Amino acid sequence: MTEESVRLTVWVHGRVQGVGFRWWTRSRALELGLDGAATNLADGRVQVVAEGPEPICHKLLVALNSGDTPGRVDLVVERWSEAKGVRKGFEER
Repeated sequence: MTEESVRLTVWVHGRVQGVGFRWWTRSRALELGLDGAATNLADGRVQVVAEGPEPICHKLLVALNSGDTPGRVDLVVERWSEAKGVRKGFEER
C-alpha cells in the first residue's frame, strides 16, 4: 500500500541564513526520502517545500521545530496542501 504524497510548505523565521540551515534541512529531508527544496528568501527567512507521505513530512516538521538546527529558529509557519510534483531529490537554493 502506497501512502499518498502531500506538500508541506514551511517558512522558518530566525537566524537561519548563512549558518548551514539549508544544508542541514536538505540532509534531514534526504534521510527521510523527501523531495523538494530549501530556499533563502530576501527577508531573511528560509522557505522549505517538501513532498512525500504525510507522516514523513511531519517528521521533517518536527526536526525543524526541534531546536537542534543550525542558527536560531524563532518561528515555524507551516502550510499543508496537495502534492504538485517537484524534481526528485532535495535542493538548496
